[in-house]
Amino acid sequence: MTSKKAAIILAAGQGKRMNSDLPKVLHNIGGKPMIKILLDRLIPLGFEQIVVVIGYKGEQLQSALADYPISFAWQREQLGTGHAVQMAKDLLEEFEGTTLIAAGDVPFLSINSIRELFRVHQDNHAAATCLSAIFEDPDGYGRIIRDKSGEFLSKIVEHKDASDEIREINEINSGTFCFDNLKLFTALGELKNNNAQGEYYLTDTIKILNDKGLRVAIVQAENPDEVQGVNSMDQLEELAEKFVYRT
Repeated sequence: MTSKKAAIILAAGQGKRMNSDLPKVLHNIGGKPMIKILLDRLIPLGFEQIVVVIGYKGEQLQSALADYPISFAWQREQLGTGHAVQMAKDLLEEFEGTTLIAAGDVPFLSINSIRELFRVHQDNHAAATCLSAIFEDPDGYGRIIRDKSGEFLSKIVEHKDASDEIREINEINSGTFCFDNLKLFTALGELKNNNAQGEYYLTDTIKILNDKGLRVAIVQAENPDEVQGVNSMDQLEELAEKFVYRT
């Protein structure tokens, strides 16, 4: 991994289904806040800069992560994942290198998957590379639409915007990406919010890049459990049972 690397961690959400006033990413798994589990994996990989995007009770995150070598960007309004990444613009817009984007509530991304994501991204000279996974029940996740060759990513369709046919696809977007950073922020500036949720989707940058004739690669996670997010206390407990001995 010779290219300079940065990372943006999305951690602005409240997680209403957690039924808690605590920011979602500060809930513990195995006695450690889930965002710390993720950061402890990422920091040894040698990122030039790690930006954590905060929002709901962001001061609590700033306090909890005060000892980490990271920067913070505020998302004051929750206008979607694309909007969240845009909040890091002042810190990263001019960075020349590869930027990892990951969700703070997906704590168990493996080092192997992250390294493979960067390797495939660089080997293919890709504008972006998506970490996907095969789920038996893909309900609620964005679906991966591959190109005619089956090798590269054409677009990602969010579940709420998907046709019945697309919902039959069980390859999902994990929400973890590598981007050529300069191309990322150019594409973010072209996002529209004309979708079912009225939000600016990060995933729409994939089609934008494809429309420019740029290559978007895919890496499929070997273990689908590692890209599981946390949206409820039940999911938190399930992940704790699967991964507690790995923390």
